Amino acid sequence: MEAIKILVSGDVEGNFDQLFKRVEKVNKKAGPFEALFCVGSFFSSSEKSKTEWLKYENKQAKAPLPTYVLGANKPEVTGMFSKSCNGYEMAENITYLGRKGVMNMMSGLQVAYLSGIEQESSGPSEAHSFAEQDINELAMPLVSNSSFKGVDILITSQWPRNVEKHAVKPEGPGSDKSGSRKLAALTLSLQPRYHFAGLEDVYYERAPYRNHQVLKDKQRHVTRFISLASVANIAKKKYLYAFNIVPMSKLTHAELVVQPPDVTECPFQNISTERRKEPQEADMSNQYFFSTDQPQASQKRQRDHQGGSGSRKPRKHPKPSGPCWFCLGSPEVEKHLVVSVGITTYLALAKGGLVPDHVMILPIGHFQSQVDLPQDVSDEISKYKKALSKYFRSRNKSYVIFERNFKSQHLQLQVVPIENQDDIDIKDIKEALLEYSMKQDIEVNEIPVHSDLKQIVSLGAPYFYVELDGGEKLLHRIKKFFPLQFGREALACPALLNMPDRANWKSCSISKEEESEHAALFRKQFKEYDFNL
Repeated sequence: MEAIKILVSGDVEGNFDQLFKRVEKVNKKAGPFEALFCVGSFFSSSEKSKTEWLKYENKQAKAPLPTYVLGANKPEVTGMFSKSCNGYEMAENITYLGRKGVMNMMSGLQVAYLSGIEQESSGPSEAHSFAEQDINELAMPLVSNSSFKGVDILITSQWPRNVEKHAVKPEGPGSDKSGSRKLAALTLSLQPRYHFAGLEDVYYERAPYRNHQVLKDKQRHVTRFISLASVANIAKKKYLYAFNIVPMSKLTHAELVVQPPDVTECPFQNISTERRKEPQEADMSNQYFFSTDQPQASQKRQRDHQGGSGSRKPRKHPKPSGPCWFCLGSPEVEKHLVVSVGITTYLALAKGGLVPDHVMILPIGHFQSQVDLPQDVSDEISKYKKALSKYFRSRNKSYVIFERNFKSQHLQLQVVPIENQDDIDIKDIKEALLEYSMKQDIEVNEIPVHSDLKQIVSLGAPYFYVELDGGEKLLHRIKKFFPLQFGREALACPALLNMPDRANWKSCSISKEEESEHAALFRKQFKEYDFNL
């Protein structure tokens, strides 16, 4: 199998031209590389840096290969990142990943990322820092899956606390003073094969460490921690790191767990014990950390997940930060609109629907987008799509599904049926949507039918997605402004439903009694196709 070539840079600090000139040379000589990841501080508050950045923002210059950057680490540069978008394309070939998340690349690589530095005070995280809740929201969707083995790459700005333990010490103060204890716990949990960090202006490649205890745990892969210096450092320390990697998903267990001769013990073995001594953080630690002092924990979790000994425990879903109108267990949900409930997802009539049988597929737990979904939820959504396709076709209709992952906190897959006519078919629907988008100056591109959205869009990045009954898929990557009613407006245009007066859902509101009647009728008609019955 072919290895993938990746580049990682230390703190850029606004020295964009110097970095990209060097990257271009390395790419020509040893590439092609699939991506460049930048850890540490990408921007600087200096005027020279701001002037240099304008060339890239205005497309007078561009990065030589896809470049992914982390967010702010200090208050003075938070203004360089959009407050309304958690992940977006900042300039040609340069993408801000977002505050936290997981990026599934086309090659199969899984890259987890966390921006900022550890916040010392309690409460919600500031724009340049991360708090306990950020750690939990990043880790929970991954480690709650019994098949989770770890991630290929973890990129952070800050070092994990005590990462140099059991190894040769780095230059400078090291992470015993400046490293993050929360990040150490996250690293223990995610078990990355490679972990890159910056901020210390030092090149430090630690000896690989085990993610298991010998004679206690099942053998696991090793982690390699690498810190990179800043791009324009005077001492000319290494700031650009090139390496080859085969995605974990394409390796056998035997290939994955090969132990190099210089492997050391894990520097974070006692982190779970240390955290239990800290009352203010104890409530979080047991939710997602792999326990190194209880080797049977993961096996027990897997038995519970598979319905083995003892009662099956429902998988914990991420919780919303505030009231949510779509988490099924939330008091805000208008349950009279619900028409079908599965194990991980449910179906509900849309409030103020474009047409009477306009429905939504929603996850029961709190997930923001399709990119955020674990496999079991994605699989059940596919079942609902197939069931709805059969149902609408029995009524001589085709559906259009759209999702707006922008200024929304809970995934909503809007499913709008369009009556089949002799002069309109699926191809015409697609062309009409593309034409309407072009008129609105919104670039919508067709993506391969069998493509996985998780491999195309990074976690946290805003987007607008359309899927047609025949499998055709359209995607718009939201950069800054995007009309919130765009999906409804496009379907309500004269070429399709021809009901522009219903583009805004508030204009389509009906009484609760009428909503209940519509839901009861849909439930009765859909019963034959509902796989839950």
